[in-house]
Amino acid sequence: MQTITNISQEILEAFASSEVITTPITLTAIVIGAIFVNNVVLSQFLGICPFLGVSSKVGTAAGMGMAVTFVMALASLVTWCLQEYVLEQFGIEYMQTIVFILVIAALVQMVEIILKKVSPALYQALGIFLPLITTNCAVLGVAILMVQKEFSLLMGVVFSVATALGFALAMILFAGLRERLEVEDVPAGLRGVPIALITASLLAMAFMGFANVVPLP
Repeated sequence: MQTITNISQEILEAFASSEVITTPITLTAIVIGAIFVNNVVLSQFLGICPFLGVSSKVGTAAGMGMAVTFVMALASLVTWCLQEYVLEQFGIEYMQTIVFILVIAALVQMVEIILKKVSPALYQALGIFLPLITTNCAVLGVAILMVQKEFSLLMGVVFSVATALGFALAMILFAGLRERLEVEDVPAGLRGVPIALITASLLAMAFMGFANVVPLP
């Protein structure tokens, strides 16, 4: 117990400083916080569209999670460099949202082409929700949050990958619950969307149990 208290104190001191230092402890706090404590779907309510639309089957949910993870990781890398070396250097930070959307759109197109070649079945299963990653507020939100929190490149990439893994975890858990509900005796008035929304709210409440596990940056 004393060890956990000491680690939490070190994390608090690091985040309280004017500049967060990249250490294994802070990186661990970012990972745990992004996946469990401040889950992008269940706590921040970003990316609800694919969360509800592509979570009827575990396999499809896992595929969407992997695609979003790939896009988020690359988007964080590219957007951080653009913010640091282009937007801030030329004083055009007001174009941040437009530039980030263009970067994400290009990356999604690349993922779409790769999936169509490598896994046509998954490409067909994802359907319209694959190109909709372009407008997935979770991807854009992570890119903007990374800049607002003034993360270094390493911390930003870790944060984006951890957030994407949290997104994938929420999708897979939700898809597993929905598959189980299909074979359960659900009242007629609650079948379909109503029971899915109730399940999502209960899952979000369950994740509230992770609150204050680690301090968030």
